[in-house]
Amino acid sequence: MNNFREQVNALTNALDEVILDKGPVIKLALTAVLSGGHVLLEDVPGVAKTMLARTLAVASGCAFNRIQCTPDLLPSDITGVSIYNPKTQEFSFREGPVFSQILVADEINRATPRTQSALLEAMAEKQVTIDGHTYQLEQPFIVFATQNPVEHEGTFPLPEAQLDRFMMRLSLGYPGLLAEAKLLENTRLTHPIDAVKKVCDPKTLLKMQAAIKEVHFHEKVRHYMLKLINRTRDCTHLSLGASPRASMMLFRACQAFAAIQGRNYVLPDDVKSLARPVLEHRLLLHPESRLRRVSTESVLKELIQEIPVPQESTRTLNA
Repeated sequence: MNNFREQVNALTNALDEVILDKGPVIKLALTAVLSGGHVLLEDVPGVAKTMLARTLAVASGCAFNRIQCTPDLLPSDITGVSIYNPKTQEFSFREGPVFSQILVADEINRATPRTQSALLEAMAEKQVTIDGHTYQLEQPFIVFATQNPVEHEGTFPLPEAQLDRFMMRLSLGYPGLLAEAKLLENTRLTHPIDAVKKVCDPKTLLKMQAAIKEVHFHEKVRHYMLKLINRTRDCTHLSLGASPRASMMLFRACQAFAAIQGRNYVLPDDVKSLARPVLEHRLLLHPESRLRRVSTESVLKELIQEIPVPQESTRTLNA
């Protein structure tokens, strides 16, 4: 666990040098990565959504690729294509940008549904099938997709099936005044990412992903988490609740979140902290609730407040 903490601190420090004043978001992004989950970054342009993924790739030594999504982007532009070689009279496969370890799908909602779905198999199965051949993707494989919530013209909203593939939806927000002043000073001569050093490698990241599975999740805390999940399914404000995939993702995220904070056991507070980033984007409001200006955030807060928290000592939860 000591070595785990050292690696987490090294990655956090590397991200803090580039993404200023965003400690809570960095912690959640690392939670998703160590859980093996994908991240949807939804925010206005220019707040370092792509830079977050790029910095993580540099610090972890992972292969990085970026896709700029546009309406004319084809599925083969992502997965790759077989090209006929007249000299050998054979088809050879040319890998697309999906063959990386950290992939950024920039402005994913500008790609057509057909192209968006090309990422589905890769995100769920860690593989792609092209011309009847299945190709395994190198591990770890994490997708950071970005989208702008302000512009809707010429966009294709992600369907629920694809939203459910993302472990978390995060928002960076604008930097504070002091952080922005420091950003201007840091970028005066060179970009801060140029100074980011590799602090671990993909094999270490895989070991860290395996290590978080050993974090203890007490039965009563697990039952508390499942009560929250089930309440989203029978809530009168919601037409779509959290799926069993959401349960599995929240379970794993809680383990990673606890490990990042130096614990080998999960607390009910971990479930509360992760409920919004893991569950909110999976919930769908009834049209009547939308008309009454009810939000998924307020519904989730209400559900968390009404479910009793297990009153157990730290020693019991760690047993």
